[in-house]
Amino acid sequence: MRPPTHGRGSAPGAAPSTLRRVLGGLLAIGFVALPVEARADDAPPPLAPHAEVLLDVHRWRIIPSESGPTNYFTIVDDPSGPFLRARYQPPAETAVLGVEIPEAVRQSSRYLRWRWRAETLPVNGSECGAGSPDSAASVYVTWKRGLRWYTLKYVWSTLDAVGTVCRRMRNPFRAQDTIVARSGPPLDSWVTETIDLKDAFRRQFEKGDATADVPDLIGVGIMSDGDQSQSPSAADFGGFTLIQP
Repeated sequence: MRPPTHGRGSAPGAAPSTLRRVLGGLLAIGFVALPVEARADDAPPPLAPHAEVLLDVHRWRIIPSESGPTNYFTIVDDPSGPFLRARYQPPAETAVLGVEIPEAVRQSSRYLRWRWRAETLPVNGSECGAGSPDSAASVYVTWKRGLRWYTLKYVWSTLDAVGTVCRRMRNPFRAQDTIVARSGPPLDSWVTETIDLKDAFRRQFEKGDATADVPDLIGVGIMSDGDQSQSPSAADFGGFTLIQP
């Protein structure tokens, strides 16, 4: 793994042994939002309109059930803002980092914003085509209703066309789609994404029904991989923020 080139890097800690496996691809762990002061009755105070909840990168953790023994993520405390750096090198197994959404904002959050930049694209990386199912960067967004997990996987592909949706999975316990958010160059350049969480869920899982109920938002995860193509893959991630309506 190439060392950080900006700021001070440190490896995120291992997750507690009580971490449960998420069928949708990730179960986030740990308290991730900046703390909100509790009221006397222990209920969280109401959030102001358009309040923003930062998912602090220092609280992301490796998900053991979804990761090999090598943690190739580091935290970079850059003056412009801390971020997570992924530097995958074959033949390592892939690693996934995740965070849990605080209960107080699981239903109220309307938008998710983050920034990412691809540094190294895996050779012939293609989640949706004939290449290897590797991506320089992946962001998982996961909801849960009853026993069923719902996951949207947003990827920065090497070859796939932006807007492509593929790898649809539907069964009683799991629903998951892969969406190509970015593809190819430019590299080493930050790009900001903002998704409407409720609209995205309804569009992918409820056939666009604007009145459909949206379950609790449970977690967010990230990955950079090149294990299928056996090629390096690298990206940076930061600024994960939940925005209330």
